[in-house]
This record gives sequence, C-alpha cells and structure tokens, in this order.
Amino acid sequence: MNRAARRLLAGAAPAAVLLLTVTACSSETPENAPTATSSASAGQQEPTASTSSSASGRSTPMNIRVTLDGAPAKATLNDSPAARDFAALLPLTLGLEDFHSMERVADLPRKLDTSGAPEPVAATVGDIAYYAPWGNLALFHQNGPAPSADLLILGHLDVSADRLGRATRITFGPAS
Repeated sequence: MNRAARRLLAGAAPAAVLLLTVTACSSETPENAPTATSSASAGQQEPTASTSSSASGRSTPMNIRVTLDGAPAKATLNDSPAARDFAALLPLTLGLEDFHSMERVADLPRKLDTSGAPEPVAATVGDIAYYAPWGNLALFHQNGPAPSADLLILGHLDVSADRLGRATRITFGPAS
C-alpha cells in the first residue's frame, strides 16, 4: 500500500468510529422517531385531527373535530391528564373573547384535572392551553409569555394567527 493510501485510510478510520458511536447512541429508532400523518380529505365537514407529538414533548395525540367560526380547523390534543379531562367535556361550543391581544379565551363549564402536569413550556401560536387559576381555555394567536406552571398546553390548532386572532366561536367534538 502506498503512502497516500495509508494516510487516507488513517484519516478515515477515526471518522468512521465516530459515526458508528453517534449512530449507536441515537434514540431516534424507527419505533420512537417522530412522524407526521396526513390530514383528512378536503371534502369533510369537520376533519379529524391527527398529527405527531408537539414540541412540548407529549405523545399519543387524541383525535378531535374542531370548527372555528363554523369552518373546519385541524387540531389535536396531547395525552396529558388535563387534555384527557378536557376531552371528557366534548362536545363543547365556546364563545371566544380577546385577552391582551395575545390569546382568545373562554370559560369552561368546570375546572380541569391538573395532576401529573408536564413541565411548563411557553405557549406558541396555535396552542390550546388551560389557565388553571381561572379555569379557562386559551387559544394563542401570538407567542405566549415565559413558561408557567399555571398554564398547561392541551394541544394545538393548525390555523393562521390572523384567523385565530379574529375567531369568536369554537366547537370541539370527539373524533367520529
């Protein structure tokens, strides 16, 4: 073997070992790698939502039907205890009001179970959240404040910030 070939081989070996080490330590196996699924067909009145887990780290989303001001909207609830308790209230139609030009809010018929709440995360545009001290639902059309243990993210609406910011009525229903 000539000198150039040995030099090339000696330089490639550490890179190969590093690549194998990183690959072996990766938690992104086919069983737990994030995946996205397609939305329901355009002909449905109220689509069933199905998306991958949110950035806040929750998995196993719950399918729900949503209309926003009478028009279908894609949405999903996460698998937190509060989101499961919220799903138990469905079907539910709520009038929405502005709160600090950041979110649309509505009172719920009762307070939700907040036991076992995940670590707090800051709300982002489209998040469906529950503000525990007041017992109300918040739909964020602007990014929210810093993470707070009082604000639990229940799921996400896949609608534009503008559409969400003008909304006056939302209907949540169980998946059909």
